[in-house]
Amino acid sequence: MSDVNALTERIDALEMRLTYQDVTIETLNQTITEQWKQIDALTRQLAELKERLQEAESNAPGPANEPPPHY
Repeated sequence: MSDVNALTERIDALEMRLTYQDVTIETLNQTITEQWKQIDALTRQLAELKERLQEAESNAPGPANEPPPHY
């Protein structure tokens, strides 16, 4: 009878560990999903800023490295 009790206790302990692991995995999954959303938004924002900078540089008058007229 003690063998049955010992096995029952081991199974219960394993089930509890599995439950905690499932919760941890779900929490990590949610965290990673949120981080990827942030990374995606930042990547799009960076692409927009790069495009705007290129437009501003192409619309700028004259070359940027031109020496001043007094040289």
